[in-house]
Amino acid sequence: MKKLLPLILILIGTGAGVGAGIYLRPEPDIAEESVASEAVKPEAKTDEPGQDGMHEYFKMSNQFVVPVIKEDRVKALVVMSLSLEVPVGQKDVVYAREPRLRDSFLRVLFDHSNIGGFDGAFTNPSNLDVVRTALKTVAQRDMGERISDVLIIEIARQDY
Repeated sequence: MKKLLPLILILIGTGAGVGAGIYLRPEPDIAEESVASEAVKPEAKTDEPGQDGMHEYFKMSNQFVVPVIKEDRVKALVVMSLSLEVPVGQKDVVYAREPRLRDSFLRVLFDHSNIGGFDGAFTNPSNLDVVRTALKTVAQRDMGERISDVLIIEIARQDY
């Protein structure tokens, strides 16, 4: 009985703690619920003719690391995160073809780096539009019209 009493007290204390935590948990704020539910809704676009207007975003699983080479030496690294705008329900198809897309995107990014696209004011909107358009072109070549846009989520350059 002496060994059983501590075990019973531990179980009662644990049960009381869990029960108190459930009972005292604050009610969710209605405004927070509506914001959270809208955050998971797909983005609606109506400016593209012939489509139902419903899109979702596929975030590429890893960042892209692109060397900037000058005089046969790596002078900087550019790191980018990309997302793809796809029709609702097509994320699985894109996920299955992600290795091909990554290869095509790296080719575009390496070419862009080799022509000096990541030199100077590389975040200038016109410079980013060039690379974004090239990425969209190869994405649509590989995946067809499933890819309606390529979004540059993050971009950074580390100079050496």
